[in-house]
Amino acid sequence: MTDPWLALAADADPGERLGELRHAHEVFTAAGRLERPVRPVVGESWRRSARARVCPDGAGLLDLDADDVGPYRESHPLARAMPVIRELMSAYATDGEHLLAVCDAHGRLLWVEGHPVTRRRAGRMNFVEGARWAESVAGTNAPGTAIAVDRPVQVFAAEHFLRPVQQWTCAAAPLHDPHTGRVLGAVDITGGNGLAHPHSLAFVQAVARAAESQLALLAPSPAAGTVRLTALGRDEALLIVDGRALRLSRRHSEIMVALARRPEGIGGEELLVELYEDESVTPVTLRAELSRLRRLLGPELLLSRPYRLASPVDADFDTVARRLASGAVAAALSAYAGPLLPGSQAPSVVRLRRRLGDSLRAALIARGDPGLLADWASSPWGEDDLPAWQALAAAVPAAQRPALLARARTLDAELR
Repeated sequence: MTDPWLALAADADPGERLGELRHAHEVFTAAGRLERPVRPVVGESWRRSARARVCPDGAGLLDLDADDVGPYRESHPLARAMPVIRELMSAYATDGEHLLAVCDAHGRLLWVEGHPVTRRRAGRMNFVEGARWAESVAGTNAPGTAIAVDRPVQVFAAEHFLRPVQQWTCAAAPLHDPHTGRVLGAVDITGGNGLAHPHSLAFVQAVARAAESQLALLAPSPAAGTVRLTALGRDEALLIVDGRALRLSRRHSEIMVALARRPEGIGGEELLVELYEDESVTPVTLRAELSRLRRLLGPELLLSRPYRLASPVDADFDTVARRLASGAVAAALSAYAGPLLPGSQAPSVVRLRRRLGDSLRAALIARGDPGLLADWASSPWGEDDLPAWQALAAAVPAAQRPALLARARTLDAELR
């Protein structure tokens, strides 16, 4: 198979493939061992699902009730793209007895539409509006996995981690903010095994691109002179300068974070300490990096003596910090796309990353809102956060508490 994101090649036998996958799934859930027939994207997703302690016999977690889901999705950025998504997909979903679904970046289903009989069947496994289908909750599934790997992906039958979902096939593609590149959610088509055809994955990917184009039209590019830095949840920052999108190298990403934090400027020796753990790194090395960055940005933006940026920078990590300082915890969490440059070991980045993450986590625990705590605990950066899981267990109704306490005890034992 040439495309690892595609469930079946056009000439594959679905029945034969299904038997192989069922055997592989049973071996993995029983013994934790992967069999040859599993695609790498599925095998890696199964491992993440197992690490998150997802029960193979479970279902999606109902996170928002009917009264809450309406106001939440109306205020979500993807609401503006729904007319285009419906125009392209509704007839296809209804006529083919499929479902159209759109989720947010946490895997929470905001819209589930399509054939009424199929909707009723899907409701039995909680594939409904307001339910969370992130990998950390529902295991391998197209919308949850597409968000996790930030790629269009197709999941066929027994490739799903949850056994109740293995009678379904789905294809999903992530949806991004067209200006920042941040993942906003995913669009999904779910139905029978006929969706395992290669055309289904191409179709949902085309719908995602059309939706992102619509969002770009409705949200014009930043005005001239605007500098926007997106560095949360990504090792290579995205910089928007006068409407140009620049993907920075890891070292240039660290430099831009350091300069954005010091608008008054910073001397070369101090910047060297901020960026490098290794004291053997020379000022010549730093000057060479800054020279390359200046050629990329333009000499009018990156100034020297001291090193500074000529224009104010709108950085996503500063947005989170400002919202936290004002007490807008939910808004801060919605802007937090993950740890700051998670792979960086630059001392200034490590300090800021830890301070921002710890402050947000502390604010969520103090607020005690079960929905916000669930968003954090179900995220890749919060799935091993013991205090967050303990706070979530204390915040939910008594009926939901035992499973969360069990998760906290298991995590505590692992950390010990």
